[in-house]
Amino acid sequence: MVSELAARIARVRERIARAAARSGRRPEDVTLVAVTKGVEPERIAAAVACGITDVGENRVQEAAAKVRALPAGSVRWHLVGHLQRNKARAAVELFQVIHSVDRLALGVELSRRARGPLEVLVQVNVAGEPQKFGVAPSDAAGLVRALAGLPGLRVVGLMTIAPLSDDPQAVRPVFARLRELRDDLVRRGAAPGLVHLSMGMSQDFEVAVEEGATMVRIGRAIFG
Repeated sequence: MVSELAARIARVRERIARAAARSGRRPEDVTLVAVTKGVEPERIAAAVACGITDVGENRVQEAAAKVRALPAGSVRWHLVGHLQRNKARAAVELFQVIHSVDRLALGVELSRRARGPLEVLVQVNVAGEPQKFGVAPSDAAGLVRALAGLPGLRVVGLMTIAPLSDDPQAVRPVFARLRELRDDLVRRGAAPGLVHLSMGMSQDFEVAVEEGATMVRIGRAIFG
């Protein structure tokens, strides 16, 4: 199991490196977040043994047992799925980074529960898909500014989920739009430290890296 995981992780890292090189970037500027939805703790531990340092979970309740199963501090835990406000207390106890803040009320609750600086990203529904969460691009600046004013939160970037497509090139404009939005917010001083772009999954992460992703969320390409 470990050798297979090691090979998969190495292939993903090589693809990240090549995509970064194509866009004149350094591969070390892209964080590989291994998404472990449905993956048992033993396989997560094996991935960590293969060099994974950042682990992403979609659901708070599924993450709890996995966090307990790994040595404290061995990885950085990311919440990459939708977060309900009533799960905010549990979320701040489990995760160091939350990618899916999409409304001020959630940010206020996270701020109230935060034990220290909690890194958050604003989820933006760039493609305007009605079935997906995320703030509209036109509303992102207001939400970023409001969250940046809350104690206990560090707004570090933006996140998006591109439409599912068999052709990664078809979703390139979504990633480019998120980068442009981030760059515009930085120019306007919306929040200090707005550096991260969490975008790209197993089917499209190379295009996302070419367009500026600093975090890619990879599950299937690592765990099958």
